[in-house]
Amino acid sequence: MGLGFGGDVATYYARFRRGYPAGVLEDLRETFQLTPDDTVLDLGCGTGQLAVPLASRVRHVVGMDPEPDMLRLAAETSARHGVTNASWVLGSDTDVPALGALLHGRPLAMTVIGQALHWMRHEVLFAELSGLLRPGGGVAVLANGTPAWLHDTDWSRALRGCLEEYFGTELKASCGTAGEDRERYARALAAAGFGEVRHREVSYAEELTFEELFGGVCSAVPEDMLPAPAERPAFAERIRQALPHGTFTEQVRVSVLTGRTARARH
Repeated sequence: MGLGFGGDVATYYARFRRGYPAGVLEDLRETFQLTPDDTVLDLGCGTGQLAVPLASRVRHVVGMDPEPDMLRLAAETSARHGVTNASWVLGSDTDVPALGALLHGRPLAMTVIGQALHWMRHEVLFAELSGLLRPGGGVAVLANGTPAWLHDTDWSRALRGCLEEYFGTELKASCGTAGEDRERYARALAAAGFGEVRHREVSYAEELTFEELFGGVCSAVPEDMLPAPAERPAFAERIRQALPHGTFTEQVRVSVLTGRTARARH
């Protein structure tokens, strides 16, 4: 069922994938009028970067992911933060129709998908989700910045060149973060019957150490392509030698795309 992001990749993901700014979580709360009585689904939840902070804003969070190791680490993170209102479910977008039974007929207030929609059949998914949402609820598609090797900076270009040479492939995939991806998802939300489709961004600069940069790279490499532990120091040194010295400034653009169901009539 998994996509090849278990094992050490999941461990790198838990440690080095950044969380989301508080303003983004507040935006979601306001957009969908989330209450302490609501249930939300984090589809493709990874190690809980969205589900864990969302738990304090709602009654219950369901984190769903096809990778058992991601879910195990999400549960560990949840426990460390004292979160007791989250469930971790093994599954992918193709399992969404079965959620109705799991929820015992209780509608979702929101489904959030963070940096994972590019793995899913989004047109089919949006249509299936529409029947699981309460009035005024909806879908939020988040992208937590462009991949580190696709920025318009000297260090990013050097990183991209090094990775392309090492893996023998051209790195162009935006992981759903490019403008054309957001436009495509917005059209699909509208086609699935969602209204008030809108897009906004939160931008900030972040200074990365080499360890953070390397860990982020390893969190994005499929498990079968990640160098073995014994080879990883040489892989890290190869990247280090290709990059300029010092820290690396990353301009992070968090994209928030939302679509709402119709409100109930009074």
